Amino acid sequence: MSDNKKIQEGLEFIKVAEKSLKTSLLKWKPDYEIAAEEYSKAATCFKNAKSFEQCKGCHLKAAECHRQNRSFFHAAKCFEQALLTCKDLGDLRDVAQLADRSCSLYQQHGSPDAAASTLSKAAKILEETQPQQALDLYIRAADVAMIEDNSRQAAEYTSKSARLLVKLQQYDKAASVIKREIGLHQQCENIPAIGRLAVVLVLVQLARGDTVAAEKAFKEWGNCCEAPEVQVLEMLLSAYDEEDPDSAKTALNNPFIKNMDVEYSRLARDLPLPKGSEISLPKPTVRPHAAPSYISPNVTANNLNDLGRSCFNYLEEDVGKCTIFNVICHSNSHEVFVKVQILKNMQVKKKQNKRAKMNMKVASVRLKHLLNFYC
Repeated sequence: MSDNKKIQEGLEFIKVAEKSLKTSLLKWKPDYEIAAEEYSKAATCFKNAKSFEQCKGCHLKAAECHRQNRSFFHAAKCFEQALLTCKDLGDLRDVAQLADRSCSLYQQHGSPDAAASTLSKAAKILEETQPQQALDLYIRAADVAMIEDNSRQAAEYTSKSARLLVKLQQYDKAASVIKREIGLHQQCENIPAIGRLAVVLVLVQLARGDTVAAEKAFKEWGNCCEAPEVQVLEMLLSAYDEEDPDSAKTALNNPFIKNMDVEYSRLARDLPLPKGSEISLPKPTVRPHAAPSYISPNVTANNLNDLGRSCFNYLEEDVGKCTIFNVICHSNSHEVFVKVQILKNMQVKKKQNKRAKMNMKVASVRLKHLLNFYC
């Protein structure tokens, strides 16, 4: 009953507004100021009655009356109220358009802060259902703030767009936006924020699969990081460089990373870990009831000793200083035993890691050929 009463009250305000817009013989111009005021009162009544469609229509009419009266600030305010009503109505199709009109009117009035705030509100409404439009609104809000050299507010809106890009897994664009945000914080001389963003940029570059860009970001902005941040980044980059998944997981589970913004902590949680570089040899199998191994009649004890020295020399020569093969050759009257043992847990320098792996393969192939020849 009360809702119907509010609706009737709103309709009465609309009648007064329409009457004030009419002209007559003695009234040559519409009274836009009174009409706008009456439409605003009607919108309030419809909102209380939860008749959001009528409420939105009254806000739009009030905005048009204010615009005709060249009251740009109040017109922008009415458009802003209309887009907020769209959220209550559940129809978000006109939100971006209304935000754009409100922003333009705020700028005409000379209120860039209010213009950027309206764009941010509209983007927040559209984040879940229309993320691309929300992203465009955040970027425009940052541009509006930069017109007035408000770097701090521009950095805030840029941060929102960066988090949204990470949420959408658009990491290439996210890296570019984060660099822009770092530049804005540089203008404000906000060093702690730059340090936190350096960690974020490293995570985004790793998500892109570009470890070189991640190391470059750390070298460029790492001097702005605090000691715990530097420690985490060094551990993380070292783990990805050495392909150590355990160390990478430990670094990503650091409380500092877990306490970052939700989008960035989720990025760290879902970041693909480096693949391990362990080399495993197939286990030897013994065929039951197999015939004795064939031994060439030309093989003597001296030949076997030469074989052992030859194998060892090949391996020693190929692997170089990082000797990881130990070849033991000995014989009796019927069999040749060749044992190849990989010494585990041996520390190999980072620069020699790939070369050592390659030489291991070369040495093992040569050893196989020698065994096939003699045995």
